[in-house]
Amino acid sequence: MFNDIERRCADARRRLEARAHIVAAPIEHYRLPPERPFSTEERGEVTILFGGLTSRHERLVQAVFESCGYRSLPLPQPDLAACLTGKHYCNPGVCNPAYFTVGNLVRFLQQLEAGGMTRQDIIDRYVFFTAGSCGPCRFGMYEAEYRLALRGAGFGGFRVLLFQQDHGVKADTGEPGLKLSVHLGMGAVRAFTIADALQAFGYDMRPYETRAGTTDRVVGEALDIAARSIASRQALPGRYANVWAHLYGSETRRTLSALRSVLQPLEVDRLRVKPVVKVTGEFWAQSTETDGNFRMFEFLEQEGAHVLVEPIGGWVMYLLQSARERLRERRGLDLALRTAVLRARLIDVGERLYRHQYDRLRRALNVTHALVDQRTLARLAEPFYRQLARGGEGHLEVAKNIYFTTYGEAHMVLSLKPFGCMPSTQSDGVQSALLSRLKDTIFVSVETGSDGELTARNRVEMALVEARERAQEEFDRALGSSGRALDDIRRYVADHPEMRAATYRVPRRRGIAGVAATFVLHVADRMNGRWTAWPGQLTPAPHRGAR
Repeated sequence: MFNDIERRCADARRRLEARAHIVAAPIEHYRLPPERPFSTEERGEVTILFGGLTSRHERLVQAVFESCGYRSLPLPQPDLAACLTGKHYCNPGVCNPAYFTVGNLVRFLQQLEAGGMTRQDIIDRYVFFTAGSCGPCRFGMYEAEYRLALRGAGFGGFRVLLFQQDHGVKADTGEPGLKLSVHLGMGAVRAFTIADALQAFGYDMRPYETRAGTTDRVVGEALDIAARSIASRQALPGRYANVWAHLYGSETRRTLSALRSVLQPLEVDRLRVKPVVKVTGEFWAQSTETDGNFRMFEFLEQEGAHVLVEPIGGWVMYLLQSARERLRERRGLDLALRTAVLRARLIDVGERLYRHQYDRLRRALNVTHALVDQRTLARLAEPFYRQLARGGEGHLEVAKNIYFTTYGEAHMVLSLKPFGCMPSTQSDGVQSALLSRLKDTIFVSVETGSDGELTARNRVEMALVEARERAQEEFDRALGSSGRALDDIRRYVADHPEMRAATYRVPRRRGIAGVAATFVLHVADRMNGRWTAWPGQLTPAPHRGAR
């Protein structure tokens, strides 16, 4: 009967269209034009370009590609000229990271052409590898913007290899020339965790270094060691053998020891009072160290701040938590309970392995802050922002502000986002309600673009005034509660040189953000004989009654 009704409706439509002289044209949906594939035979001749991360992360990602037999090259870090190039070739109204990253690729290809390569040679000998996504954020439009800009700049047919970042272990480029193998994936995990740890170490120690420039020098040496280790790693037969070798193999242990040995001689003065500023916001704007966020990290350090940067591992943990929560919502609807439970357990295993890898590096290199538990962040944000509300960093901007403020992990929270970023704009709207409840929060939201640098830095500087006062008050309270004079503490540290080493572990104090305040309390504990050495600490605990 249903088919009979459909037939009668179709006949009626045809009679009406014929009476109105309407000719029904066949519907032709848009299809992405077929792209020249990246074949296996081209691996030795074609160079894979990539970018969008910090120089440290890109250096180690290049080593991962090398270990897998690929030719690769990170793009130069984008500058304002790259942004202007992106604006010239992209659609108007695209977000700031797209202008910088798309323009950076186009500008690099133009420089190759200016150096003597023909456009066809460039198209034949290079491909670009990047991440993609979908959802309400404009990040889902980046692939189209890359292709539009490349075509407009005269590089039509240049190949863009894309993988969906939220597909996890099932991610694929669809090209035989670049296969996302277990060896490549585990190498990427190792590269990201090492780069995150070295980046955090640099920002943790640079404000306190006794000789300017030594932190950057030793971090650079450590980065060279890590890059050589990753590049020399060969794939093993068998999936589990590769996973075990990357996590627990002898080469991994030797690299860890070598990194610590390079960083250990760095000398720091932890008695300098510095306001701790946690940086959050949109993924690219909060992590880049370029003109894309007005070189804000460098500015903060010049103004005497201690910067807490967001590791890429935090984003990895967020993607895993989002996948786990989506499974929970789908369970019993379109997904069988047994399947949902199995997938959730696999996510839990992946999360534990990644966290374990990062924590090993963090403890060895004396990186203070661990990866924040994503369930905790989701719970803190729940009254204000649902974790299934997708786009950008979702609930994380709100959750991090609550976490780092109420847990005493930072004196100030700075949110960096592109101009007109929809998810971050939603978060800012929620932040206003949040700030009305958390009266003592120092929170600054800054939109970045190709202009407005002076205004942005002025706003940050005004907030830093209050953050400095808060850090100094915290230090004075800690010093007063220690029962020791500052001169006595300085003399004790001078008599114990191991306490000036960058790799010396100072136990964290709940509710105390400042390094100087934490260190004063720790030194007082040592002076009073209330301290026990950490496993692997440089010297044993002092005898009771030591000065």
